Amino acid sequence: MSRYDSRTTTFSPEGRLHQVEYAMKAIDQAGVCVGILTNEGVVFGAEKKAVSKLLAPPKGSEKMYKIDEHIAVAVAGLASDANILIQHARVRAQQHRYSYQQPIPVETLVLSLADIAHTYTMYGGQRPFGVSFLIGGYDKNFKYQLYHADPSGNYVGWKAIAIGNNNQMARDMLKKEYKEDISLQDALKLCVSVLAKAMDTQTFTDDKMEFSVLQRVENRTIHQCLTKKETQKLLKTVETEKAAKADE
Repeated sequence: MSRYDSRTTTFSPEGRLHQVEYAMKAIDQAGVCVGILTNEGVVFGAEKKAVSKLLAPPKGSEKMYKIDEHIAVAVAGLASDANILIQHARVRAQQHRYSYQQPIPVETLVLSLADIAHTYTMYGGQRPFGVSFLIGGYDKNFKYQLYHADPSGNYVGWKAIAIGNNNQMARDMLKKEYKEDISLQDALKLCVSVLAKAMDTQTFTDDKMEFSVLQRVENRTIHQCLTKKETQKLLKTVETEKAAKADE
């Protein structure tokens, strides 16, 4: 440990902010999340961490959240930190809707989130947020979009991206398998394969993975998490196709 480790506001002689880097390391220990952009919508997939059977079952997804009618996020990192930023994003989206009588542009919301995260790297007595976001949305100007925002305050647009544990392995697979014209259903299947690779598992079960889709239906943008039955059907399809390829 060096004297540059203890503050977020002090650069090391190498030009690094150690506390921000440590926050990113913490995110790399979190369950993996995958986002895939298609012409039909945005697909999210996430690893569900094993929890005690004594805990009450969650009332909704603990990795994917709706921000507004047209924007959703998947999170990797500290849930408590994520809750603060999600609340900020929801309030910001509603303020824009109230002021301008129209939905907030996706990138405007992402920029607002990134600004808050960046603020916490600039002042003493604070620590960076230990959470990264995959933000998917739709607006009339740029259609479907997918962004990644990290604790440093940076954000980047992606066609396919993975964050969390073993994210580099997942990204390598996405580079090989992703296609520009991928359909929504094929993106879901790719999501399953990438999660399985990152989680290093051969068994596809709905208690280890969860998925959601943001898409346009009847001129409305909706975000839906796959039900247990839909997830089981998806996993079974991928497993069947994988077995068929192995037999060839």
